[in-house]
Amino acid sequence: MIGRTSSTGPVTTRHLIAAEKVAAVAELAAGEAGLDRWLTHPRIQKSGLGLAGHMHGIVPSRVQIFGETEISYLESLPLETRRIRLLGMFGLAMSCVVVTRGAAPMAELVEAAAATDTPLLVMTPRSSASIALLHEALDELLAPRASLHGVAVEVYGVGILLEGPSGIGKSESALFLVERGHRLVADDRVELMRLPSRGVKASPPALLRDRLEVRGLGILNIRALFGATAVREEVDLELVVELRRAQDAEDDGDRLGLEQPTKDILGVTLPLVRIPVRPGRDMGVLLEVAARNQLLRRAGVDSTHELLKALDGRR
Repeated sequence: MIGRTSSTGPVTTRHLIAAEKVAAVAELAAGEAGLDRWLTHPRIQKSGLGLAGHMHGIVPSRVQIFGETEISYLESLPLETRRIRLLGMFGLAMSCVVVTRGAAPMAELVEAAAATDTPLLVMTPRSSASIALLHEALDELLAPRASLHGVAVEVYGVGILLEGPSGIGKSESALFLVERGHRLVADDRVELMRLPSRGVKASPPALLRDRLEVRGLGILNIRALFGATAVREEVDLELVVELRRAQDAEDDGDRLGLEQPTKDILGVTLPLVRIPVRPGRDMGVLLEVAARNQLLRRAGVDSTHELLKALDGRR
């Protein structure tokens, strides 16, 4: 069950410049007092018309980009006109203005940013690369998120979320998989994030990273026991597996798999497999087969439908 869902709390310019990808290539030139202004949009805005005095359409809570074209236009203006235009635009209380190409910002830019407490950021890459980095960072910062009880593993490159009631054997199943060479992502609490280009990403809370709780053994450090290759910090989810008590699965009507159940997580529809748990069943093998079957489905191969076509052909 999903414990909480959000689109994150307020995201500020302070969060953006602290993001690893941005921090590596950016420097704050002015406007430190405005770092707690909110950012609400995952895409930047190019503000050339604002420099011409046309402010309609400028969204202050979006990152504004000053690239080579905008800077050359400013340089073409008389000094006093340049100051008036910049103060007019910066007076909108913009959340962040970014100058690209690592160019030292002109004095009037720094003055306008300082006068209006507008964060002015200088990024080393040219505009296209800076915009790509900003989009990637904003996608993560503004991504819808959820936290749920379960286990996340990677099996043959397939990200799997294991669900089921407490005590059903989710953590033991993950241990079976790790022992067979697969990787643990998260145990007990799984943090989920929906990214536009990658679907749903699963990761562990920081305190639980690399750890797996198994009844009778306590909390195990999987990295220390099995090595660094036995864990992953994140995985893209492709499949949800619901472990069910055998008696709860007796009434399942579709044994052939003609109907593919699904589960909606953060607005993304993922295939769902329900596996009854009984004494003597090798859950490691069953989950490996579920992952292999998902790989086949990804490639367009559906064993059940192939059988039905063969049967139809014999009639």
